[in-house]
Order: sequence, then structure tokens, then C-alpha cells
Amino acid sequence: MLICVTAMVAGVLIGFVGGAFRWCLTAADGLRADLADWAHRIPGPGWLVVMAAAAAGATLAALIVRWLPMAAGSGIQHVEAVHRGDATPPLLRLLPAKFVGGVLAIGSGLVLGREGPTVHMGAAIGAEAARRARLPDSEVRMLQTALGGAGLAVAFNAPIGGALFTLEEVTKSFRLRTVLATVLATATAVGCSRLINGNHADFQVEPVASPALSWLPLFIVFGLLTGCLGVFYNRLVLTFLDRVKAVPRIPAVAKAAVIGALIGLVTFIQPLATGGGDTLNQLILGGNSMVLAAIAGFLALRFIAGPLSYAAAVPGGLFAPLLAIGTLWGVLFVGGFDAVWPGDHASMAIPMAIVGMAAFFGATVRAPLTGIVIVIEMTATTSVAVPMLAATAAAVLVAELLRSPPIYDSLRERMPANPTTA
Repeated sequence: MLICVTAMVAGVLIGFVGGAFRWCLTAADGLRADLADWAHRIPGPGWLVVMAAAAAGATLAALIVRWLPMAAGSGIQHVEAVHRGDATPPLLRLLPAKFVGGVLAIGSGLVLGREGPTVHMGAAIGAEAARRARLPDSEVRMLQTALGGAGLAVAFNAPIGGALFTLEEVTKSFRLRTVLATVLATATAVGCSRLINGNHADFQVEPVASPALSWLPLFIVFGLLTGCLGVFYNRLVLTFLDRVKAVPRIPAVAKAAVIGALIGLVTFIQPLATGGGDTLNQLILGGNSMVLAAIAGFLALRFIAGPLSYAAAVPGGLFAPLLAIGTLWGVLFVGGFDAVWPGDHASMAIPMAIVGMAAFFGATVRAPLTGIVIVIEMTATTSVAVPMLAATAAAVLVAELLRSPPIYDSLRERMPANPTTA
């Protein structure tokens, strides 16, 4: 009983904190777009203004990380390490570091996801709540894991997906106590966050007709190719991390500033190419047409900008940018197929984009059920569930056959021994 009450109280806290975090990022997206628009209209080199603003945001976020090193990156790998007993549960002072650092980093335009900081903040709240309730260490670890899932649910407004994330990706088990704590925390967290951000799905998608079963082989082929793309993306993330870290005699804060300035330049040229990617996703899923060259350009830019941004080692995750890449890749695939086999395939673009989100997520994170459920909840669309299952299974199969480890396993291996937030 005490665990259930503690989980619900902690769920309320991460619901309001995570909801406020999302609200701040939405406001920052609007301000960033307005700044880029203003910079185009002023006389002189307006691009320097946008570059300076992005560099300043990344620098301040990096300074926060220098104060509290555990605030760097996603934080999901730390939640997993705590569950495995390889790290100590996060302290509550991680919460302001992730909140402010995440708003500065993601708000400045770095191609990072809101879910990493929200998961980590949820874990910190869960661990602190368990300590205050005087629960044993095993329950502290369990509650930090359960509240991490609640944080993901708040980040994507996907309660079932957040609960599944805890069970499929972190614990890899379905123990009743963990399931109960996770479900209660997730339900209260999402309920509270919706008081701030609205009680609706993240993406507004018009009703999508179920693709004919005759198209199922095409979705499987798409999934196989997506698996290869996911493997390449994971390797790119790790390569950027290693290369940027290996640059000698340059402080981490300076590296973050340089990366921020580069992202700022991209923001000046095309604001949709930077940030978490929600606005770009909504444009595509909402039925706005783009020329194939623009889709390819956005995909190339975000494919590079995401790993580069993560290499800045500031607060920010990988999930949201993965979803944007999956959307772009799905539309590009349909366009390429139409070029090779001309026909009326325009109606396949949105279904393939939705499937691409789940398949690319599955290939990189290796949590296929979590990815599928999150996408279904974010789009409020179930009509492509069968193609989504087939394509995601194919993508995960390819990634496994290529022996590419899940991205968070690789990131966890790069953590220092027995890391703490002290």
C-alpha cells in the first residue's frame, strides 16, 4: 500500500514538472522561429545573431553539466544502470539541472529529445519519494525506474507507452509490484501533465485508411531497410560522441558552444531542421505536401545534426529526433518507390510515415512494443497497426542480425564506473 501511495504522489510531481518542461520547450520553439524570422529581416549578418543565441544556450547548458556531470545526455542509460545495481539512484538536485539545462539546450535548437530529461527527472523524483517514505534500497531503485517510465509517458503524452518502456526496455520483466507502481505513477503523471498541455494526442492526424494487405510486402521491405538505417544511425551517434570527446585541449563547454553555433546556423537557414522535430512531424502527418528534395534535405540534416547535438554532452535525449527521422524516411521511401514504379501512391505517404516512426525507433532502441504503442498514442491512429508490426519486426530483426547493440546499452557502457549525482 505504501509503495502505491508513494508512486502516485511522485506521479503527480513528475506530471506537473514534466508538463511545465514541455510547455517551456514549446514556447522556446516559437521564440526560436521568431528570432530566425527577425534575423532574416534585419540589415547586416543576421545569421550571427541566431548562431550567437544557440551557442549561448548550449554554453549555459554545458556549464550546468560541469556543475552536475550526471545531467549530461539522455539520462535513460543512468536509470537502466540504477535498476541493474551498477549506479546509485539520482538525487533530487538533478531535477533543476535537467529542467533548466534541457530548456536551454533543446530550446536553443539542438536536435535533442525532451524525453531523456523528463525520464531522468521522473527517476530523481521517484527515488527521493521512496527515500522520504523510508523504503528499502531495492524499492528505491524500483520506484526510480517506475517514475522514469512515468516521465516518458509525460514527454510523449503516451501513458501506455511509458509504462511499457519501464517493463520492456528497463526492467525487461513483468513483476506485479513494478507493474502496479508503474501504472499508478504513469496514470497520475499523464493526468496532471494534461492539465497544462491539453487532453489530446500529440499529433493531429486525419483518419487514415488501412492499407490493403497486398501492400504488406512493401512495408516489410521498408522495415528491412529501416533496420539498416537504424544501425547506421546508432554507429553515427557513438562515432560523434567518441570523436568530439577525443578532441584534445578544448574544454567541454567550448565544444558545446561550437556545436550550438553550427546548429544555430542551420536554424537561420531552416528552423524546421533543428529542435526536437515535433513541428516538422505535425506538418507531414497533417497532410502538408513537400517536394521530395526538401524531404531528403531535412532527413540528411537531421540525420547528422542529431548525433552532433548529442555529442555536445548537454541535457537532451534521442527519442524525439528518432521519430522525426522515421517520419521523413517513410515519406522519402514512398517517393522513391513512386519514382521507380510510377502510380498513384500519394495515399501511402502518411501511413508509411507513421510506420517509419515505430520501425526506426525499434531498430535503434530495440524496444519494438514500446515504439509501436508510443506512435499509436501520439497519432491516435490504429489503422496501420498491422503494417507497423510487420515493418518494426523486420527492422529489429535486421538490427539483431547485424549485431548492432541497442543504443542505450552502448551509452550505458560508456558511463563511468558506479556513477552518482553527488
